[in-house]
Amino acid sequence: MMLKVTNVEYLGDYVLLCSFNNGQQKKVDLTPLLQYPAFEELKDKNQFIQFGLDGTIFWANGADIAPEYLFENGIDA
Repeated sequence: MMLKVTNVEYLGDYVLLCSFNNGQQKKVDLTPLLQYPAFEELKDKNQFIQFGLDGTIFWANGADIAPEYLFENGIDA
């Protein structure tokens, strides 16, 4: 089964609660990604919170994150 994000909630700072199609939920702190050029403008929390969901999380600037990264780097919620 391909891992997909089925729901996402903003928890504050740069932390998201991700629900996956395997029934698990993970809290993921995306702060470490903000050092990379694709994510740099998301340091502005007004832009960070404007994410979309299409099997994974994406932003209007073209940045997205593989569901596997979110799952592996999250902590059980």
